[in-house]
Amino acid sequence: MKNWTKMTLGLSLPAVIFAAWWFGTNYGNIPRQILPTPQAVWDVYTSGEDGGKLFSQLFVSLGRVVKGFLLASALGVAMGSVTGISKVANAIIMPTLTAVRQIPMIAWIPLLILWCGIGEESKIAVIVLAAFFSVFMNTHAGISETPENYLEVSRLYKLSKPQAFVSVYLPYALPQILTGLQLALGISWMAVVASELISATSGIGYHMSDARSFMRSDIVIACMLVIGGVGIIMNLGVSTLFSALAPWNKREKRTRAATAKNKAKILTGRRGNSYV
Repeated sequence: MKNWTKMTLGLSLPAVIFAAWWFGTNYGNIPRQILPTPQAVWDVYTSGEDGGKLFSQLFVSLGRVVKGFLLASALGVAMGSVTGISKVANAIIMPTLTAVRQIPMIAWIPLLILWCGIGEESKIAVIVLAAFFSVFMNTHAGISETPENYLEVSRLYKLSKPQAFVSVYLPYALPQILTGLQLALGISWMAVVASELISATSGIGYHMSDARSFMRSDIVIACMLVIGGVGIIMNLGVSTLFSALAPWNKREKRTRAATAKNKAKILTGRRGNSYV
């Protein structure tokens, strides 16, 4: 399927939803406080006061995401590497982290607020806790699955453990680590909005909660659209960056797809010949 065809199909459902929204709010009996018109939402962006507040709060949230994501990434890669290389560390650390991972992120927010207050520290702690496990699990899986013959070569060349990590473990695990980082970035964005909705004095989640208290559904929907748009931009940007960092992973996927396609052709040909 061609790219423009995929894009057209992908935009068809949003277009239908937008048309239903426009028609229902302009010709239906839907109260404006419940569902504003698309024009009212657009006016939020173009308004100097409402738009200025929205985007200033957005940048506050993005700053928190950057701090929390970087910290979660550093911790996740470090601990995932240690547990992936060392069986002893894996036996000590993995059971506890597996148990902690079962607790929903939102359940930690009240305790983190008690520990850290409602300032920056609690928001960053929520992001770190939410994003850490995606990086950790993918790093652990990539490191622990390094083929034994690769490690034999490193021992043959008498590489030290740091040298083996940089030359053998890390290159092999990099595609999975990047996947974990991509997932963690999306989780970080959702986590900061959730934490700001519950308890905050700034951020786009707080701005949504404040608008709800004043029955400003136009601002709430405008914030939701911005949150979704920023999430899409983050995902596309990170995907492009990681494809450049690990181009061999993309080539490997293409090779596998081509191999599968050739096998399907061969099987189809055999089946066709069997009926002749």
